[in-house]
Amino acid sequence: MEVPKKQHTLKTIISFILPSLIGLLLFMLPVSYDDAITIPIAVLAKSLQALLAGKLTLIVSCIIVFMALATVLAKLIKPKFISQSPFLTTLLLIPTLWVLMRILGAVFVVMTYLQLGPELIHSSATGALVLNDLLPVLFSVFLLAGMLLPLLVNFGLLEFFGTMMTKIMRPVFNLPGRSAIDCMASWLGDGSVGILMTNKQYETRFYTQREAAVIGTTFSAVSITFSLVVISQVKLEYLFIPFYLTVCLAGVVAAIVVPKLPPLSWKKDQYIDDTPRHADDEMIPTNYNVVSWGYEQALAKAHKSGGIKHFFEEGVKNAIDMIFGIIPAVMAIGTIALILAEHTPLFNYLGMPFVPLLELLQIPEAVEASKTIVVGFADMFLPSILASSIESDLTRFVIAALSVTQLIYMSEVGALLLGSKIPVNFFDLFVVFILRTLVTLPVIAGAAHLLL
Repeated sequence: MEVPKKQHTLKTIISFILPSLIGLLLFMLPVSYDDAITIPIAVLAKSLQALLAGKLTLIVSCIIVFMALATVLAKLIKPKFISQSPFLTTLLLIPTLWVLMRILGAVFVVMTYLQLGPELIHSSATGALVLNDLLPVLFSVFLLAGMLLPLLVNFGLLEFFGTMMTKIMRPVFNLPGRSAIDCMASWLGDGSVGILMTNKQYETRFYTQREAAVIGTTFSAVSITFSLVVISQVKLEYLFIPFYLTVCLAGVVAAIVVPKLPPLSWKKDQYIDDTPRHADDEMIPTNYNVVSWGYEQALAKAHKSGGIKHFFEEGVKNAIDMIFGIIPAVMAIGTIALILAEHTPLFNYLGMPFVPLLELLQIPEAVEASKTIVVGFADMFLPSILASSIESDLTRFVIAALSVTQLIYMSEVGALLLGSKIPVNFFDLFVVFILRTLVTLPVIAGAAHLLL
């Protein structure tokens, strides 16, 4: 099959190369800052935190209270300007469970900020830890990364790399080549973006039930942004590059192994309408090679990118979605989980089966580390919060990397999957979470022993 070659203008070529190069430099280039190796977006986030020092806690508190009020009013009144806007509908007209989470987050933040009510809610080990230590970091990273994320996803970078990965996805992962773009959108951008893309592809019969379930639970990877927050929380920023490479390696191993096990292996290779999977019609034209076809696809994307105005619109939407959508849930779930961790033996019991495995892998403070493992199912940030009191750098490294590669956390990815058409249920997600933990833990432990 031949496809006529198109002539692209210099403007289109620059529209692909320049933003993509800036995005790669901001999100990928290792730089030295404060005697540590990090990436430029993290330096910008720290500068923003320093600029707003003393004010961020109040800003975050106001956002959480505002979102609770706005969500309740939107659900009760359903004004036209919200229901007619896909963006505002996604942000405010959310399932009842998540409305309750936002209300609970607002209650916790008021009690914590004003030091009201029972101390177990607003103490320095529970609500105050989330509000004062975690959320200001999240705000700074989400704001800058959200604004600059279109540099990675809107100008052809994903199409360029995605096309070159078509020869890998089917032989290695038994997935169509186009899924590489979903993976890249998640890994470089945000897991929620990958899930939304996967759901759309599933609804339009590009993915079968098995493919959609595998991509949604395996390749909606935690982004560089989230990884940066996690490694900062355990005070190992200087190890960010080897940390992220470890996460990538463990993620690839899990992506090969976990889909071959139940429940993902039990999913049908049929489309949403129960028709069987057809042979891939995705192929590289005979008059192109992999690189030139990827370049062609990238230029086609850059041509439709919409320019500077669309870049800023997308950036603002990303930042609002991440800050206003995720932070209230983190306050609610994080405080509840920390209360359970501090004042009940729940996570001790849930983590006990992992103690022998951690000891076998020679992880120091294995009992303390075991308490952090299952809590990651509630929210990805909680293990690193709980791990901040652990003395061993090696153990904190393992917990941070594991929390990122476990992938299924109910405060965002799990909720999105359950709310989508992708054929997975709560039980599927919990089993996949445990399987990913068991598969990735030895890989991460091995890397940690080499690095530390």
